[in-house]
Amino acid sequence: MDHFHYRDGVLHVEDVALPAIAEAVGTPVYVYSTATFRRHAQVFRDALKGAGRVHLAYAIKANPNVAVLRVLADEGYGADVVSAGEMARALAAGIPASDIVFSGVGKTRDELARALDAGIGQFNLELEEEGEVLAALARDRGIRAPAVLRVNPDVDAGTHAKISTGRKENKFGVPIDQAPAMFDRLSKHDGLDLRGVAIHIGSQLADLAPLKAAYARIGELVAELRAAGHVISRVDLGGGLGVPYKPDDVLPSPADYGAMVARATAGWDVELMFEPGRVIAGNAGVLLTKVIWVKPGVTNPYVIVDAAMNDLARVAMYDAYHDFVAVEPGGERMTANIAGPVCETGDTFAMGRDIDVVKSGDLGVFRTAGAYGATMASTYNSRALVPEVLVDGDRFAVVADRIEPETILAAERVPEWLKR
Repeated sequence: MDHFHYRDGVLHVEDVALPAIAEAVGTPVYVYSTATFRRHAQVFRDALKGAGRVHLAYAIKANPNVAVLRVLADEGYGADVVSAGEMARALAAGIPASDIVFSGVGKTRDELARALDAGIGQFNLELEEEGEVLAALARDRGIRAPAVLRVNPDVDAGTHAKISTGRKENKFGVPIDQAPAMFDRLSKHDGLDLRGVAIHIGSQLADLAPLKAAYARIGELVAELRAAGHVISRVDLGGGLGVPYKPDDVLPSPADYGAMVARATAGWDVELMFEPGRVIAGNAGVLLTKVIWVKPGVTNPYVIVDAAMNDLARVAMYDAYHDFVAVEPGGERMTANIAGPVCETGDTFAMGRDIDVVKSGDLGVFRTAGAYGATMASTYNSRALVPEVLVDGDRFAVVADRIEPETILAAERVPEWLKR
């Protein structure tokens, strides 16, 4: 469920009509619903009540806007970060450092040091050398770094190849068969407080079976590590639960997931860590756009909108689907291609799609754009960086400005030897 609905024939976000936002802010623009973020955060938390001790850390990469993070901090969520920049955003949003988990395969030495100085709650180690470096940095500071070892269970998540992370050929984690010996070696470092293990097998999972298989393997590893004398107090189960992008998509609910987790982890006696991202943010946002032209085509007309692949990259990158609806539909339908103005054939959002009839000047939205939308946006073709708006009831605010090409150009320099 989300809080985007038609009222008197006009699409609203909570109690705000989208044409009002378009008039005030312009298009394209991302629009988020506070009520939807809160509801999704609460539903996911409630789904895990039967799983025992739980820590929730929102995966910031899904949507890192600081206002969004403040909403989720108010809901009791920590943060899963993959860079020092994301860590800074989490702290700026008021998320306690002790509730931050630092994931990612390429943490630099500087980032590890900054995270230690901030006092974050957990490092997810991706390789043995990283653990050794972290231990040395912590020892120099007279502290022990709280950490877990991320393992790769070699489980195919059954999702898009570019967002699958749990197969042995992926770059993430250490092979599960090498984990016991590596854990033993790392546990001997004075600067490490090695508390457990972590996994994350991919994103946009539409089936719980791969997760269940991965959890079974991690459960066996926990038992093996304890048999070797190690104290295991945490298991990080990552994130990855999918959301419906198409109107007829049927995916496992958070309640289904929570029930599976409770069964799969029964008897582990650990604190379970979760990093939900897309499942919290996906349906909480839309990309509001305006039709520039309806251009005749050989087979179907092209609806040219002012949003482009630089604003919403998922379609060009993953062949992703985003439902397109008119803000003020007239009841008629058309078959059309939807494309943006960027000078790339790949700047095409849909081909041969059945959509509401639209004309030049009409408003439309790409739905389910709250995750991996604005965070992946760029200024390709020297276009402005897309702004973001947060709605709360009958009020809204710009929470990220449109950065105009002139502002970007002002940050560039011509060296002296090229000046005329």
